[in-house]
Amino acid sequence: MTPGKKKRAREYMPNTVVDAQHHDSVEIPPPFSIKISRSYEARFMIASLSVRSIHCSVPPDMKRYRVLAFSFDTRAVTLATEIQDGWETHVKALWLTNQSRTREGLVHVFGAAKYEQKIKNFVDLGANPMSLLSFHNEFLSQCRNSFVHGSYYPALVSACTLAERMLNRLILHLRDYFKSTPQYKKVYRKESFDNWQYAVETLQSWGVLLHEPAQEFLRLESLRNSSIHFNPETDENARELALEAIKSVQFIVEKQFSAFGLQPWYIPGAKGAAYVAKAYESEPFVKEVVLPSCRLVGPQHRLEHGVGGWIVHDDHEYEDREISDEEFLSLIR
Repeated sequence: MTPGKKKRAREYMPNTVVDAQHHDSVEIPPPFSIKISRSYEARFMIASLSVRSIHCSVPPDMKRYRVLAFSFDTRAVTLATEIQDGWETHVKALWLTNQSRTREGLVHVFGAAKYEQKIKNFVDLGANPMSLLSFHNEFLSQCRNSFVHGSYYPALVSACTLAERMLNRLILHLRDYFKSTPQYKKVYRKESFDNWQYAVETLQSWGVLLHEPAQEFLRLESLRNSSIHFNPETDENARELALEAIKSVQFIVEKQFSAFGLQPWYIPGAKGAAYVAKAYESEPFVKEVVLPSCRLVGPQHRLEHGVGGWIVHDDHEYEDREISDEEFLSLIR
């Protein structure tokens, strides 16, 4: 390397969008080797673009992990928003245009047959929550698509089985961090778990699951048991049950896998971004699920929207000292 020339490193993060018809696939960083679809039809749905890092050697204690890869879809909120009489004319016009284009886009993706019911189904699902890239994004998208198409029983079953997969994934990927715990002896040889109660209790005892998503898993288990095992009432209320199940999964995603929020591993008070608190970087859930969707940056970093994605610039000359989370936020431009 030329003397005096700063080292440049380039790192790439996956592209992801949900609800694609024409798409290719890209890999998520370890530990979860699954594929996420990239859409060319609805660019407003892009949740995470390719991220390229161009930086110098920043002292580690001056850095924090920033969430830069996530998925979301808020088109249902756009369609559900009621245009108010008191809004200015140009604001009304903008909202009408956005709603019209969103409806046209949904018809294009889901088909013209029974399109009004499909749009209603889409709106009733609400927003697909802003989520870290993990092992649930693609399958949750498929659950939602099934519901929009009117395939309510498949949507119901898939939402319930997805929740069970999420519990299994968490235990299988994180259990080796907890070899010294009593629970490890009961899970280290198994490759799947169908006892939701024990799975939830195990993950809570490990400090992995937060209280609200843990309780929602248990509530959804009851719905799963009554729906998947024969129940004649399901013939009459499959849509209602499917909507409840999908929203339950979305609640779990929002509370446990959110890319922005009040989760304890994020530094509180950050505006317009989510940074991981220093004390949580070594926590198993954060290390294996949160950090793969992040980039380590200094407080003076900046983002540039380049061709194909975000470019992270971090070439500021930082001091070689340790700073607190609060000081990190105070140093952000």
